[in-house]
Amino acid sequence: MATRNIFLKIAYDGTGFHGWQRLPGKKTVCGCVEEALARVLGREVKIDGCSRTDAGVHALGQTATLLLEDHGIPTERIKKALNDCLITQKREGVGEIEILEAKEMPEGFHARYSAKGKQYIYKIRNGEHPDLFKRTRYYQVRQPLDVDAMRKAAAQIVGTHDFACFQTAGGTPRETTVRTVWALDIQQDGEYITVSIKGNGFLYNMVRIIVGTLVEVGLGKKDASELSDIIASKDRGRAGHTAPPQGLYLKEVYYDEQTTDLG
Repeated sequence: MATRNIFLKIAYDGTGFHGWQRLPGKKTVCGCVEEALARVLGREVKIDGCSRTDAGVHALGQTATLLLEDHGIPTERIKKALNDCLITQKREGVGEIEILEAKEMPEGFHARYSAKGKQYIYKIRNGEHPDLFKRTRYYQVRQPLDVDAMRKAAAQIVGTHDFACFQTAGGTPRETTVRTVWALDIQQDGEYITVSIKGNGFLYNMVRIIVGTLVEVGLGKKDASELSDIIASKDRGRAGHTAPPQGLYLKEVYYDEQTTDLG
């Protein structure tokens, strides 16, 4: 029977989830989307996500693909039907997950394996007094950060390197730890700092370890000039701490061949 290859673009607040990946007996983003699909379609459907975000990590542009039998629900109705099922606050008409886009893709397209790169952003609140209402959205650092020093360190991360020092144990084993970071920018607006990183792929907890290392540079615990040596060492012990998950957002997945030109 003919099938349609459906692409989903998904946003979610990761606070209440045990990550993206389905886990028996646990509330996960993938599991909730699959449950919504089962209600809409009347049968179980498995989806393949691009990024297995951890517990507490958010997404502005996660992607997934699934195969549907051709006689099923029309593609143009999938987005609304799923969002109606995913609403958890009926009065406000909002939930923890939102389907941003649903469209058909060519045969063979896969959310993970067809991806050319990703962009993550990481949000830091650098204020003396923590804000309890921002505890699930930001990494709150109380001591003043030297953002200029952080930028000098960040510049040494851009490029193609073996990033073994920025990988923690527990992820899916990789054939190589070489990755290319296309851009790493740090913007400051008062007490709010946003780290934006784009690359062709990321190791397990790589972005959070990079941010933790940059924070240690900003606090004066590491010198910006050390970054090249830390990367060359391939030693996880020389890099900084793993920044907490709540500041991390998967912003976008790139499928365009020209992504290497992104700044």
